[in-house]
Amino acid sequence: MLQQEMVAMILAGGRGTRLHNLTEKVAKPAVSFGGKYRIVDFALSNCANSDVDVVGVLTQYESIFLNSYVALGGRWGLDARDSGVFVLPPREKEEGFGLYRGTADAIGQNIDFIDQQNPEYVLILSGDHIYKMDYSWMLAEHKKSKAEATIAVLEVPLKEASRFGIMNTDENDRIIEFEEKPPKPKSNLASMGIYIFNWQSLRKALIADERKEDSSHDFGKDIIPSFLNEGKKLQAYRFQGYWKDVGTIDSLWEANMDLLDPKSGINIRDEDWKIYTEDKTLPPHVITETGRIKSALVNQGSVVAGSVEHSVIFNGVEIEEGAVVKDSVILANVTIKKGAKINRCIIMEDLTIPEGDYGSPKSDNIELISEGGK
Repeated sequence: MLQQEMVAMILAGGRGTRLHNLTEKVAKPAVSFGGKYRIVDFALSNCANSDVDVVGVLTQYESIFLNSYVALGGRWGLDARDSGVFVLPPREKEEGFGLYRGTADAIGQNIDFIDQQNPEYVLILSGDHIYKMDYSWMLAEHKKSKAEATIAVLEVPLKEASRFGIMNTDENDRIIEFEEKPPKPKSNLASMGIYIFNWQSLRKALIADERKEDSSHDFGKDIIPSFLNEGKKLQAYRFQGYWKDVGTIDSLWEANMDLLDPKSGINIRDEDWKIYTEDKTLPPHVITETGRIKSALVNQGSVVAGSVEHSVIFNGVEIEEGAVVKDSVILANVTIKKGAKINRCIIMEDLTIPEGDYGSPKSDNIELISEGGK
């Protein structure tokens, strides 16, 4: 394998407990999104579009489907010679299979894999965010600043900053302080969980962190503070664009709804920055003479005989005449029977929803329907 200037490591091992039944059988990055995608498609497509050819995907909980899904690197054009997507589960221990103890430990357990690529830089990514980003631009800024690490940041409303890791910077965007979810944030520059490290500097830090018994083995809690304490240069990279952490039912619903808003900033139709995914071999969708659609995404194999408004309809969905779907996300192979009224819901795959009212237009929360019927 040729030497790679930069390799990417996607952290895809979180439980995703706040997504409830959606992550009961699949890992959070494998959760369905946007009518035809998986969440992890965005990070992988960003790598492919940014000419990052070697990608390690670090899996852990409920990983069987995710492992088989990402192993087919051809979906993202990452299957040529000297490129590829590599599945990297936790290492086996004497007592059985181990776990990644934290985000830094996940990279630390795979030092040998990274060493095999012999990169100058390592790109660390979360596999559960929705965004488009050219990592080559971030790498160019990293080189220009001569930093040991560069951290992508996004400006968030100051009243929401306490929910994030916050980077405090000087006038040149050099990071001078990191605060993890501060109750009284000093700035609104939130970490996006996207890092570029000089590999040899990070390698030394990971080995040192492994030896610390009191460490959380986490980038935000341990590695970044250690770089700052040692006086190493950390640079902020200001991202301008759409980004959303889809870690809750409500935020996942919001991100799906953003696809219907041309002003939201997330455009899945952009031919210059495609989001690649599994290609389903299904017939075109059908709108019958009784079907009514207003502001919706309707995907392959679906049949709409009822009413759909401001909703995302996945593959193979059947909406019968007399059924009403509004402000909702309907996952694959769902049948919505006559007389069913769906409002502000996410409906899981492979269900049959009988007559009745589901969700509420007046509720602040989104209802997740994981069983057919009431």
